[in-house]
Amino acid sequence: MRRLELPRWPVAVVSRLAQELGVRIWVVGGAVRDLLLDRPIHDWDFAADRHAMALARRVADALRGAYFPLDVERGTARVVLVRESGKRVNVDFARLRGGGLEVDLRARDFTINAMALDEGARLIDPLGGVEDLQAERIRAVSEDAFRRDPIRLLRAPRLETDLGFKIESETVGWILRDASLLRQPAEERQRDELARGLAVSQGSDFVRRLQELELLIHLLPELDRLDGVAQSHPHRFDVWGHTLTVMDVLEQLLATLTGGSERAGSVERIGVPPEAWGELTRRLVQFSDEIRHHLGAEVSPCCDRGSLLKLAALFHDVGKPETGSEDEEGRIRFFDHEVVGARMTAARLRKLRFSRSEVRRVATIVKGHLRPAHLAREATVTRRAIYRYFRDTGDAGVDVVLLGLADHLATWGPNLREERWMRRLDVAELLLHHYFERREETVAPQLPVDGHDLMRELGLGPGPEIGRALDAIREAVAAGEIDSRDEALTLAAEIAGREAGDG
Repeated sequence: MRRLELPRWPVAVVSRLAQELGVRIWVVGGAVRDLLLDRPIHDWDFAADRHAMALARRVADALRGAYFPLDVERGTARVVLVRESGKRVNVDFARLRGGGLEVDLRARDFTINAMALDEGARLIDPLGGVEDLQAERIRAVSEDAFRRDPIRLLRAPRLETDLGFKIESETVGWILRDASLLRQPAEERQRDELARGLAVSQGSDFVRRLQELELLIHLLPELDRLDGVAQSHPHRFDVWGHTLTVMDVLEQLLATLTGGSERAGSVERIGVPPEAWGELTRRLVQFSDEIRHHLGAEVSPCCDRGSLLKLAALFHDVGKPETGSEDEEGRIRFFDHEVVGARMTAARLRKLRFSRSEVRRVATIVKGHLRPAHLAREATVTRRAIYRYFRDTGDAGVDVVLLGLADHLATWGPNLREERWMRRLDVAELLLHHYFERREETVAPQLPVDGHDLMRELGLGPGPEIGRALDAIREAVAAGEIDSRDEALTLAAEIAGREAGDG
């Protein structure tokens, strides 16, 4: 029997506590798979012959983690740990199903996840998981695997994309047969699998597979309706083809700016001239560290900003089918599609139980994705315009810049016009420069007065007029028009006087 090397953390602590409880444990599932593939192990799964939840609670106490019971009836619990790097690690514990290890493994999803390691780190593989790993194959454990838990319908293409494997044909047939069952699992589980699929470096390929396997219509029906919606020049594809290309470009753009790996297949699909990527790098690589840190910030345990940016790219044109019209010259227009799309995006994400902050962020990016293009048409981008841009988009303004660049490249592709591209890079560089390097001057300026000063010096009472005056002062400071206390009070007095006159 093959023996593997297990890392001491957290296995040593779990093993010691299991012995103290008289519990026999096995490492199971994805941790075994990733160990065999020599991939980093992000989460751990332990099967226990008994007392799984009690073991989980002891592990949480010993490692100072958070304990969450998941299913008391089935004896499953989760311990959430935080490494020194700030990275979360989930350690799940479950009582053996069916009373024995092999029965438990046969009830799992895919053969590559149906392996176990005993206390001596010896491999147990009753279903040929190692063979499927070597063949780079995703194979369901049984014909009813998806009927027993339909969330596996999403997990199959997610694993396929993440690992670079291929779902074998019989399993594909079962997915197509059972696709409509995807509506059954709780929305939170759908959300988590979607987020994990988008988070991989080939998130656009994950989305492609969702459509090919007839899953997209059951998960995100608004997006399925984008297929076949025509667009006029300079667009090269219908709305769905454009959406997928934007995701391809965005992932390549992020890899270019943050030092990730290039994706040869997507670069060919994109068709953007190589010199465009070179100019992008020359102009924006100065912000690489800041962008990497920005996108890596966690918004919730489910998602970081980078994952939500990809989600926004997926939804950015979702409003086009509802807003399409044709002018007298036969040109197809989509007036206010970004506004309609933001509403539709928020509704879908709320249904999938994304948090308020996640919904707000993605909807803001969708609503604002044309803003950089509008700024690029102006002869000069003023400090006031920069302030208003970030006032409306907040820290998601950085994401809007990146999506706007991806949208432009995806639209023009091999027909990219150098003058237009250079202007878009001018605006992107300017916005990122102000956000990362002149934030306290232009984006979120410090005010020389506060609300108490206005009430005391101008004799104003508390109310919305104080807020409006402070907003006007903040914009004037950002624009470089005022910088002193006296100038701020003078402006506030002028505003108060106008409002009194209007009243």
